[in-house]
Amino acid sequence: MGILQRFGDIMSANINALLDKCEDPAKMVDQCLRDLEKDLGKVKAETASVMAEETRAKRELDEVNAEMKKYEEYAKKALLAGNEDDAKKFLEKKNSLASTQASLQQTYDIASANATKMRQMHDKISKDIVDLNARKDAIKAKVAVAKTQEKMNKMTSKIGSATNSMNAFDRMEEKANKMLDAANAMAELNAQPKDEIDDLAAKYDTVGTDSTVDDELAALKAQMGL
Repeated sequence: MGILQRFGDIMSANINALLDKCEDPAKMVDQCLRDLEKDLGKVKAETASVMAEETRAKRELDEVNAEMKKYEEYAKKALLAGNEDDAKKFLEKKNSLASTQASLQQTYDIASANATKMRQMHDKISKDIVDLNARKDAIKAKVAVAKTQEKMNKMTSKIGSATNSMNAFDRMEEKANKMLDAANAMAELNAQPKDEIDDLAAKYDTVGTDSTVDDELAALKAQMGL
């Protein structure tokens, strides 16, 4: 019964534990389903074989039991007929089958127990497959959301870095403005002061330089009697 040893752990298998060991549960859930489907195929074939063995052992046991019962009935008939010697012979024949009956009973008990285990194993794997299929879409949806959130977290981190860069740029621009203001102030301070008398002289430098305007002004006064 190597099949019982090979699949013994299936009875205590924990699907959640398998999923926890995998970095990508979405892939693992598909792998679990594939593995379980393979296991179910093997268990189903072996279960059919074990059940057939159980049926054969039961049939042989029933045949021996029927034969023993038959000889017991013959013994009863012989006694009723007053043939005690014949009754003893029938009972001897019945008793000769007792060891065979005991051996077949043991064989059947083992076969029946194995068949029960295999059916339990088959039913558990079938249930695991149904449960996992029911949870598969939900698991994959959670994984998809988690991956999206992870991408958003990375993008948020990058945006934070960009914000820091912009703040640094603003500080550099502010520093440049201060440097420019300081340079302009220094240039203004370094400029040569102008003499006020020079400005006043410049005001009258143009006086008398335009005779045409003066002549026209005199003619206009004369016309007006001024």
